[in-house]
Amino acid sequence: MKLPPNTHRFIEEAGAITAFTSRFFREAFRPRYEWNAFLNQCYIIGYKSLPLVGLTGFIMGLVLTMQLRPSLIDYGVESELPAMVGIAIIREIGPVITALIFAGKIGSSIGAELGSMKVTEQIDAMEVSGTNPFKYLVVTRVLATTLMLPILVLLGDAISLYGAYLGVNIKSTTSFHLYFTQVFDNLSFGDVVPAFVKSYFFGFAVGIIGCFKGFNSSKGTEGVGKSANSAVVVGSLLVFILDLIAVQVTDLLGLN
Repeated sequence: MKLPPNTHRFIEEAGAITAFTSRFFREAFRPRYEWNAFLNQCYIIGYKSLPLVGLTGFIMGLVLTMQLRPSLIDYGVESELPAMVGIAIIREIGPVITALIFAGKIGSSIGAELGSMKVTEQIDAMEVSGTNPFKYLVVTRVLATTLMLPILVLLGDAISLYGAYLGVNIKSTTSFHLYFTQVFDNLSFGDVVPAFVKSYFFGFAVGIIGCFKGFNSSKGTEGVGKSANSAVVVGSLLVFILDLIAVQVTDLLGLN
């Protein structure tokens, strides 16, 4: 039975990504370690992404509160608004939305940067000069995305909860202490830890896909554009798939 062309292409790419990921784990634990490049990528990937993540989180918390309030008023449970918003942001909305913003900004940036280096033969020049381009370019970026995204998720959640606090006070008056007491009293271990842990996998997926697409770019400037675009699309899709898997695992472990 002959496979459809798209299915064959999908299997080939999945195999290539698996091999690329295996190479990452081999290179990541083998000296020499590029600490300066890693710290530089943490600054670029983490610190420079904070304004966008913070603004998105703030608007998300504010809008979510304003959208939920009418429905809760209809059911007579407006007092539960802080608790519901807090659970929604911490468990699901915060990590996923932050990961999608991260995939759009960082995934495309990595894909375009490494893609342009590939088509201009800078990566080949690094190999000729004795530098390991995979360790210098890929390992440092993937480790930085894996480490920085959970930190961005924590900061984004905090800013989003503050935005929700302002949203709660648009049509009512709730003290800062009472609001956050209601939020944290309704959170449990099963809400916080799985959401934080899965953000590491989101960061790893965005980094490895961005590097894979850029490192295997071809066809000149057109290929660079395709690499950046496909890094965002595939990275975002993987975020949703990993989130689905995380929900199932959490449910099996009884953490819901």
